[in-house]
Amino acid sequence: MTFDTAATDILILGAGGAGLLAALHAHDSAPNLSIALVVKGLLGKCGCTRMVQGGYNVALNPADSIERHFMDTIEGGKWLNHQELAWTLVNGAVERVHELENRWGCYFDRNPDGSVHQKAFAGQSFDRTVHKGSLTGIEIINRLSEQVYARPITRFEEHRAMALIPSRDGEQIAGALLADMRTGGFRLVRAKTVLLATGGGPSLYRYHTPSGDKSCDGLAMALRLGLPLRDMEMVQFHPTGLVRGDHTRVTGTIIEEGLRGVGGHVLNGLGARFMDRYDPRAERATRDIVSRAMFEEMRQGRTGPHGGLFISMAHLDPKMVRREFKGMVDRCADVGFDLVGGLVEVTPTAHYMMGGVEIAPDAATALPGLFAAGEDTGGVHGANRLGGNGVANSTVFGGIAGKSLARFAASSRGAPEPDADVAARAVDAAARPFREKPGGLYPLREKLLGLMWDKVGIVRDGAGLVEASHELANMADEVLSVGVAGSARFSASWHDRLNVENQILVGRAIAAAALARTDSRGAHFRADFPECGPLTESANTLVRLDGAILQTSTRAVKFSRVKPGRSLT
Repeated sequence: MTFDTAATDILILGAGGAGLLAALHAHDSAPNLSIALVVKGLLGKCGCTRMVQGGYNVALNPADSIERHFMDTIEGGKWLNHQELAWTLVNGAVERVHELENRWGCYFDRNPDGSVHQKAFAGQSFDRTVHKGSLTGIEIINRLSEQVYARPITRFEEHRAMALIPSRDGEQIAGALLADMRTGGFRLVRAKTVLLATGGGPSLYRYHTPSGDKSCDGLAMALRLGLPLRDMEMVQFHPTGLVRGDHTRVTGTIIEEGLRGVGGHVLNGLGARFMDRYDPRAERATRDIVSRAMFEEMRQGRTGPHGGLFISMAHLDPKMVRREFKGMVDRCADVGFDLVGGLVEVTPTAHYMMGGVEIAPDAATALPGLFAAGEDTGGVHGANRLGGNGVANSTVFGGIAGKSLARFAASSRGAPEPDADVAARAVDAAARPFREKPGGLYPLREKLLGLMWDKVGIVRDGAGLVEASHELANMADEVLSVGVAGSARFSASWHDRLNVENQILVGRAIAAAALARTDSRGAHFRADFPECGPLTESANTLVRLDGAILQTSTRAVKFSRVKPGRSLT
């Protein structure tokens, strides 16, 4: 199959908080440059940022400080964070939240005195989460989308990024191959510089929160390009995903962390609280601790009618619950639960990937011209992301990336010549399903979801990870023989097939990194190595694809601002 071509100065893959702010900042910095934004769905209507409920962490209160926010982030991340990225996050969040309101038109909840309201989220030493009710992401994405629509930014909507294309000499990025979902055709977009901001999304687990369009595309493309991924074993499970039976997409979708932050109780199937047996902070412990405690209660059989546990707000002021969590009250009511006065059945659910592409504080990757921001990147959160730090990460580094893209493109004389052979091979691989016998995809996908949940999930061990690695390698071969029928135009089956192939590759990277880390830390828990190693000897894991083989290595953490056992002063 052939492909069309197009050209732009700046190419942005992804239109969540990171991609949209990158586009806006790039246009501000260099309005004479052409900018193209690639959206897997429709602008403003897809992606995970739109689904953000809880809010945005930022040190605004005079009693709080960026130093305190930084230490919460490092300690929550179990000292695996890239400290310069974390420092950039906590400083940039202050500037960015004011920009979101005063420049881009977002409006967050206020206190009676007019100051921005900040609520409690778990794992933090201060209540610093800015929000718009419990639907913060919709507010941010709606306002940013309006701003993008008002600017001369080209939009490739319903286009899927298929491959990152290097220059012919391999020395820099030269563009990306896209698939037009509407026509089924391919388009090679040449660019001086590219941003990878497709979002991570651990949708390869049985219970998961990400939007349906998230299938780890960016991470898979980065692996195929030869870039190393950092700390891929660190997959975050949010403690409270709704449970409504195994065969509904409602199961796994989040009800937000602020419920626990304000005093909600997590109960087992016997109706008893249990979190104080696992951590003195009880329900306000970090997500990894609460999820493991819930998993253990479920493993012991103390569950509700659908195998989950419960969250209860009935002991709190019902007016406060209705007022502060209207979106969550309505969501629960839609599926038959009374959040205000009853019990809501919940399960830990795969939510966020702390690992990803390595970047510098200016969002640059190891390949010149290629930048990355948001959940496609690793290092900001270390071993565990604090609730509220995710949308801050996307918006802070999205804005930084936009300026970096503009600076790089403005200094480039012209777009490099793309490697046509790489593009042709990517087209051939993407079109392969139409040459194979149709069928067999959905049983394979269900097998993948179960395997990742059971053997590469909340609690892991060496034997299970070895088995999972072998099974995933077999799946990687098996999916290549799975075909689809009919036309490529608006072919859901074709894109499901591409999704599963990417998910299997990223699942292999997660399993390989988890097998390489022989201690327990943050979101990664090894039952055969249950203790955390010495913090002063902390190391990051790196995974790189070499042909068909995943190579792993480790590298000592650089404590560039603060060392374990000390505080930032």
